[in-house]
Amino acid sequence: MQIGIVGLPNVGKSTLFNSLTKSAAAQAENYAFCTIDPNTGIVEVPDQRIKAISDLVKPQKTIYTNIEIVDIAGLVKGANQGEGLGNKFLANIRECHAIAQVIRNFENKNITHVYDNVNPQRDIEIIETELILADLQTIEKKIETSTKDIKAKKDNAKERFEFFNNLKSHLEKGVKASSFNYEKDQLPWLQECHLLSFKPIIYIINVDENELANFQENECKKNLGLQEKDIVVPICAQLEADLADMSDDEILQFLADFGIKDTGRSNLIKKSYELLGLQTFFTAGEKEVRAWTFQKGWLAPQCAGVIHSDFEKDFICTDIIPWQDFVENQGWIKAKENGKIRTEGKDYQMQDGDICFFKCRK
Repeated sequence: MQIGIVGLPNVGKSTLFNSLTKSAAAQAENYAFCTIDPNTGIVEVPDQRIKAISDLVKPQKTIYTNIEIVDIAGLVKGANQGEGLGNKFLANIRECHAIAQVIRNFENKNITHVYDNVNPQRDIEIIETELILADLQTIEKKIETSTKDIKAKKDNAKERFEFFNNLKSHLEKGVKASSFNYEKDQLPWLQECHLLSFKPIIYIINVDENELANFQENECKKNLGLQEKDIVVPICAQLEADLADMSDDEILQFLADFGIKDTGRSNLIKKSYELLGLQTFFTAGEKEVRAWTFQKGWLAPQCAGVIHSDFEKDFICTDIIPWQDFVENQGWIKAKENGKIRTEGKDYQMQDGDICFFKCRK
């Protein structure tokens, strides 16, 4: 999973990236476009469940799941026409599975704003307008191709032409592609466009550290013109940077002092999983305890294929135990004695937190 951090210049993207990846890879300076080429880092997904399993099993190694974070250069109005780092910026977003849009919502006279004043709602509108305008350019090319295909009497050419024209009309209203209504069999046509405004978005609200404990999500959405279903994550990028060098115990104490339950880093990752419909299953043995990511709704053979493609092809069944039962029963042996392990076949829909032992044909 790759998440692109985007936003206007000087809103805290690079500071946030460095804190998420616990590095200093991204240049975080007080001037526009200090980031030019995208910075990429791997972030381990925090999960207390795998820690509890590992503490019990004491394996040779423990492997968490991870996500890839990309710090992308700041966007300005006119990017779709090449302003700022325009086309380069937009190309980098296309490669990401989701967008984390950082919105500055704090005042600091020592940190310049590219538009001279802090206005979060305006900033959101600028970013999303640029994504939509870039998508319109993409769709216009698709319409041109469809017109040629009609003349060449290719299959579905007329249907595709109509589809892309309807999508163009939708985008011209200033509405993101993610809200476009389409038929199930038309989804491949939409996906082949790689539209920027079709990508799922998390709104990261970069606030002052004193506002974190009393952050009002619904009020924030209303003030920023967001919908109830939109996902927002309040983060103080500078605070996260301070936490990056602390031990786990120090972090807990620090958060308690501010009246915060969890780090912005952890909340962002959890919300990213929620946004993309991702869940986690585990495998547990003496050699390795490992977390694996799967798409919500996947069946057991598909999840086996996450480990190795042959496992899906040769799948027979899987032993399943929820992680809580595994820990409470002190592992596989007592769990089996207490009847907590069950065997599931090809039609079993994997659940978040399942510990699995897959059985396949040799």
